[in-house]
Amino acid sequence: MIQIRGVHKEFAVDGAKVTALSPTDLDVRRGEFVSIIGPSGCGKSTLLRIVAGLETASGGTIAMTEARSPAQRVGFVFQEPVLLPWLTALENVRFPLDTAGVARQEAEDVASRLLRLVGLAGFENALPRTLSGGMRQRVSIARALSYDPLLLLMDEPFGALDLITRDRLNDELLAIWSETRKTVIFVTHSVEEAAYLSDRVIVMSPRPGAIRSIYEVDFPRPRGEATKLDPAFHHLMANLRRDLQ
Repeated sequence: MIQIRGVHKEFAVDGAKVTALSPTDLDVRRGEFVSIIGPSGCGKSTLLRIVAGLETASGGTIAMTEARSPAQRVGFVFQEPVLLPWLTALENVRFPLDTAGVARQEAEDVASRLLRLVGLAGFENALPRTLSGGMRQRVSIARALSYDPLLLLMDEPFGALDLITRDRLNDELLAIWSETRKTVIFVTHSVEEAAYLSDRVIVMSPRPGAIRSIYEVDFPRPRGEATKLDPAFHHLMANLRRDLQ
């Protein structure tokens, strides 16, 4: 679905050139869940932002196999929810559709359906300050899905949450992915999260970031606690940790 060829990023720092991301090649298949892990500063988020069009690459190309308007190609979920505090959950999810000129009733129907999908039925009129961190992030996921993007990019969306909430949201994200079958590129620092969620895990080297290894993850879906107890799951995590070192 997406072909990344030779994409790299350089910054100027005090007059010196710093390479944040080495030339990177990567193909992502339609409907695939791909996680990227690596040490801080290795270019994971930089690559994600380049794919989203939020940063400009120093070189290389990115091609998507299905043409749509740029606004419809990519949904982005940031590490922080970045919700508009004066809007309700429903209005936050509806916001991209409102700005795109979608009819009010249609936009409301889409937003209501997505809030049900992420488990927030009954919270449509809640303001962000009244929601927990995990609930705010679910609103962000619903908002990113509101205009039916081809590609969902997620930049450490659960990194600031406690472990119990994070585990629960991992399961909820898999349920959402199973229903929508969006193509997902997911950046995380958690080896367990990457192994549990993904079809493939990309391991990056320290800066200047480069792809060090790629692992196919063939555990059956749906996944659950039995997956985490499987010796093969722990073997995969051990390999990922080894490559990160």
